[in-house]
Amino acid sequence: MLKPMFGQRPKPRQFDLPLRYYDPEEDEKRKRRIRFETKTRRPDRQAQRVIMYAGLLLFIVWLISYL
Repeated sequence: MLKPMFGQRPKPRQFDLPLRYYDPEEDEKRKRRIRFETKTRRPDRQAQRVIMYAGLLLFIVWLISYL
């Protein structure tokens, strides 16, 4: 806090950036390691529900007409 009053300016922090070079072999290794397993999707059950509701509706219509 006293340093700026005596003419010393804050200096930016220094850091060492590790040098990185593109390595195709390392890239391939990383690709093989990071593969995600896709889950098998369940079949769409909308058609099954439509048939079930149509059958239920036919059963109700048959029941009302029978009585």
